[in-house]
Amino acid sequence: MKPTTVSTLRQWKQQGHKFATITAYDYSFARLFADEGIQVMLVGDSLGMVVQGHDSTLPVTVADIAYHTQTVRRGAPAALLLADLPFMGYATPQQTFDSAATLMRAGANMVKLEGGKWLAETVQQLTERAVPVCSHLGLTPQSVNVFGGYKVQGRESAAADRLLEDALALEATGIQLLVLECVPVSLAKRVTEALAIPVIGIGAGNVTDGQILVMHDAFGITGGHIPKFAKNFLAEVGEIRAAVRQYVVEVEAGTYPAAEHSFQ
Repeated sequence: MKPTTVSTLRQWKQQGHKFATITAYDYSFARLFADEGIQVMLVGDSLGMVVQGHDSTLPVTVADIAYHTQTVRRGAPAALLLADLPFMGYATPQQTFDSAATLMRAGANMVKLEGGKWLAETVQQLTERAVPVCSHLGLTPQSVNVFGGYKVQGRESAAADRLLEDALALEATGIQLLVLECVPVSLAKRVTEALAIPVIGIGAGNVTDGQILVMHDAFGITGGHIPKFAKNFLAEVGEIRAAVRQYVVEVEAGTYPAAEHSFQ
């Protein structure tokens, strides 16, 4: 299979072709996802909660992400593979470079980091050193203690304007993808239309270029609170491979996420 690249995703955006992405943490699921048509995957620091059993993403280390990146890469050699820079994994320039180098050597095609335009210099430095960057705005789980919980972001006009300003500033300094989490559909539409780069939504409505789900949410095996944006595709079709195919079909058709999975 021909490798999926950021150029592929840009072309899809220009064509209006929506695409499905998913988190992956091991060889077997990565191979299954690739077999069923998912060409973009994320080794997310969500593994801290769904794999390691923590109550947040904060305990996850660069070594944890690197280990899982290696296993996912073996399962999906042609996928565009993103890897999270975990909490405090990019606090200083040298730490950022070391963390990014570790993840790229483990098999990532791109690193993802949480934060607004205050990260512009970091993005520029990584890009200059041949490390592609995906930014993450909206609800950023590493900031859970600042937000006071997992809350929808950008509902007020001023907050929405700041988020759009952050997105434009980050694009100007070199990000090649943006993940937008838990924001109103109207804001997601503004951001997606304003940016030339692809925007991937999670809890951002069906107006973004792509969608991402934590795999455990897609299969209905999430413990505790179930996010509003989650949909149990496995319950609908009864078989994992069919569930993945259904997820891809609904994202490409724009029927998922529906209104009940979105914030107004």
